[in-house]
Parts: sequence; structure tokens; C-alpha cells
Amino acid sequence: MNGLAPANRDGEYARPASQHQEAKIPHEDCLNERSPNQLPYLIIGRSCPWAHRTWLVHKLRKLEPRITLIIARVDKKAGRWKLDPPCLGCDSLLALYQLCGSPPNHRATVPSLIDPGGPSSKSPTLLGNESAQLVEVLNQWPSANKKVDLQPDALNEEIKRWQHLLQPTVNDGVYRCGFARNQSAYDKAIRELFSALKQVDKSLAKKGPWLCGKRLTLADLRLFPTLIRWEMVYMPLFKCSKEPLWSFPYLWRWRQRLFAIPEVAETCDPKAWREDYYGALFPLNPSNIVPTGPDLEEIVNHPAHNI
Repeated sequence: MNGLAPANRDGEYARPASQHQEAKIPHEDCLNERSPNQLPYLIIGRSCPWAHRTWLVHKLRKLEPRITLIIARVDKKAGRWKLDPPCLGCDSLLALYQLCGSPPNHRATVPSLIDPGGPSSKSPTLLGNESAQLVEVLNQWPSANKKVDLQPDALNEEIKRWQHLLQPTVNDGVYRCGFARNQSAYDKAIRELFSALKQVDKSLAKKGPWLCGKRLTLADLRLFPTLIRWEMVYMPLFKCSKEPLWSFPYLWRWRQRLFAIPEVAETCDPKAWREDYYGALFPLNPSNIVPTGPDLEEIVNHPAHNI
């Protein structure tokens, strides 16, 4: 449990900080000189909500011609991310980190942005692995689809305010509920989680359809991966069961609107969510039994919840 979910002295889950938070975009001229096999790699895992954020930006900004998407899978026996087929000769994300020169004590996590090296650089480099920062970097990445700006200057401060509220209370909050070591830690986490959801619902009622008003932004894409996994993972497995999500009607419709965007729906893999969460989180599910359940579309668009 300590390795999977470290805690502070009060029994509260304490997520380790990412060790690579200085991601920068290589010069555009340098990117233009590269062959397809020299493009930077965005490495994600289908089940990881933090990686899901970056996948959404990659999809919506149509970055496929500029950044190669690589999907790692969970190696449950080894407890690491597997690369199949291998990337740069590495069959695991840990081996790829080591090839990039990362210190041995650094955690190999998704998402990861890797520069394999181009005409002026022979060695691969780990550009970054902090999802909150990587979505900003990917939003600035040179793209043929320049119309999609998910962090416009006029909304930058509001996007930051949402990030400061939702990252600890909701995105991390579900893990603080699931990995709480005692009742007091759980009670605090669940209280802060649902308080934040109520704030989101009230804000959407006043100025929706999106968190920052009329424009879809990074604020929405940082929240969505957590809430789209709600009924399948966080409510039953992480004990986030104080209230059903449909009791927040504006938040419920917000999630429907996002899921209705084809590029967004394409990034949702409920089969991988169930298999990886229930099959790999032994402290929360000792049997490793993967439950069945309704389809994701049935959950999101259930008519009884269309208040």
C-alpha cells in the first residue's frame, strides 16, 4: 500500500510529485526537418486519467501528424507500463526513461512526452511527464488545426482557478477517498470532493455550457477524465458514493455534451478502465475480480437522469 498509495501522518493519500516538469516545445523548424519516425512521442495508458487529459488535447488539436501517440499497457505482474511493440528498443516505460538519462529513482509514469532525437540531436530526451503542464504544452504545439485554442489568453486566469480548485479536491480527491488510511482522512476527502462538485454545478448553472462559459477549455479537459470514470470506478471502488453524479444536473449535462464530441468519445475505453483498476489495485480489490456493468453510453445518456 505504501508503494501504491503513500500517505501522510494523518492517513491522507499524498500523491508523489512528478519529477519532470520542464517540458518545452522543440523549435518548429527542427520539427519540420524530421522524418515521421523522428517525431516526438506522447506515451499514454488507456486507463490512466492523467494521461487521458493529454490524449484529449492530442485528439482535439489533431496533433497526429506532429506527435506520435503510443499506448502503453499495464504489466500487472511487474507493476509497470509495458511498451508493446517496443519503442526505441525499449519494452517498458522504465527502460525508456533510463535510455533518456532519467535517474534510477525517478518514477516512470504516463503521460510522458519523449523527443527521440532529430537531425541535430542523437539521444532521446524526456520532455516532461506532468499532465497538468503537458496539456498546456500540447495546446501550444504547432498544429495544422490552429483554430482550436484550449487556453485563450482572456480565460487563462479562470482556467488556473479551476485547476487550483479541482486538482486537489476532485482529480486527486477520488484517490484521497479510495486510499484513505482511516475514517477521518476519508471523511475529509469525501467532504471536499462533493463540495467542489457542488461549486462546479452552480457555476455551470450560471455561465455554462462549459466551465469557463461559451468556450471549451483545458479546465473541462482536466475534469472530464475523472468524471467519465465515475460510475464504473470511483463511485464503487473508491467509495465516492455520497451522492450519485446525476444529482448535479448541470454537471451531468456538461459530461453528456463532452462525451457527445466524437474525438472525446474515441478516447474513452471502459474495458481498459475496469480491467486495470479492478485487476491491478490489489489493496482495493484483493480478489482481482473484474465486475460487469452497463455500457458507458448507457450510463452517460440514461434517460432517467436527463433532468
